[in-house]
Amino acid sequence: MNSNISSNPSLSANIAEQASSPTLGRSRINSIDMMRGAVMLIMLLDHARERFFFHMQVSDPMDLSSTSWGLFLSRFAAHFCAPVFVFLTGVSAWLYANRSHGEPRSARMFLIKRGLFLIALEILVINFSNLSWMVSYYTLWLQVIWVIGLSMLALAALIKLPRPWMAVLGLAIVFGHNLLTPIGFQPNEWAYSLWTILHDRGYLISEGALRVKVSYPVLPWIGVILLGYVAGPIFSQKSNGNPLEASQRQQTLLKLGISCWGLFAVLRGFNLYGETLPWQAGANFGETLMSVVNLTKYPPSLSFLLVTLGGMFFCLVAFERHFASDGKADGSLARVGHWLSVFGSVPMFFYILHLYVLLLLYTLAKFTFGANHGEFYGVNSIGWVWLIAALLAVGLYYPVKRFSQYKKNSTQAWIKYL
Repeated sequence: MNSNISSNPSLSANIAEQASSPTLGRSRINSIDMMRGAVMLIMLLDHARERFFFHMQVSDPMDLSSTSWGLFLSRFAAHFCAPVFVFLTGVSAWLYANRSHGEPRSARMFLIKRGLFLIALEILVINFSNLSWMVSYYTLWLQVIWVIGLSMLALAALIKLPRPWMAVLGLAIVFGHNLLTPIGFQPNEWAYSLWTILHDRGYLISEGALRVKVSYPVLPWIGVILLGYVAGPIFSQKSNGNPLEASQRQQTLLKLGISCWGLFAVLRGFNLYGETLPWQAGANFGETLMSVVNLTKYPPSLSFLLVTLGGMFFCLVAFERHFASDGKADGSLARVGHWLSVFGSVPMFFYILHLYVLLLLYTLAKFTFGANHGEFYGVNSIGWVWLIAALLAVGLYYPVKRFSQYKKNSTQAWIKYL
């Protein structure tokens, strides 16, 4: 069974935590944690869907003729996870290197160690949550944790570039990689493996006891993490040596969000560029809207990144303005913000925990009730998936909170990796 931990994400909280300090604006750091926490819960929903609704698979882009509104919205929401985490990993790397107090420090070794750690974790830990224990082989899926690790290594290699050059390179990759879509190689050609890792989703090894599939081609994500690093000063305490007010940051983020969605409206609205599948008018407004935002994720098209990153910029502003406990949030909104920030404070721990909890629950359900959809056990409505995800979010909150507190108080270096 391919659980295709594909919508997911993971983990730059340890970088942001080390970048923060008592003098650093906590509403800003909290807004990043809230953003991470929100997409972690969306990821939980998507992975619950893949465990308990796998008999209703979705393609990339989705087949709108066989996809219900509920299933479409569930999958579309999951599109925001990977872009948010990769971009914020770049932001957090900049914050780590440019502390609000003391001399700047290099983030290169920090990125190298954590990048290699994530790649090893994908191979040795994450993939075992995909296992169907009743078969003699399995597929090694190189997915979001793998691509974040590779992106961190790429950022480490390019970290000495001047920020303007890094911005140009990041924009060139994000805006230009769709031009590479016609390029392809057959498995017996010399460049096939490299191109599969960089741009074309496919199998590195397609036969034998161990198959290896690259689900997340890395090239576009390198562009995203570079742009995240370039955007780091937006989240700094100071700009050019002067205090940076929250209103300035929010205005900048709003402009970025408006620019992303405005450009998407033009490029996608006229089917000019940035997406391999043109949208088509449906029988009603809802069907037409589904077609417009039915975007390619593997690799992420320009349109996909404009929509998701634009939405992230708007959410960061909303979290800072309305959900931060030291901002203008009322009691209920502040509690929601705190709840989200708990999940966002230890994303790696939550990521691993929820995968294995889902595996355990699915195994128990299949053992108890048997396979009711071919070889799979599954629920009959996407509403049940939402309910399962909601109950798991509540149930996992307390162990996540306890571990977050333990991590903050621990002096052990290895614990920061979780």
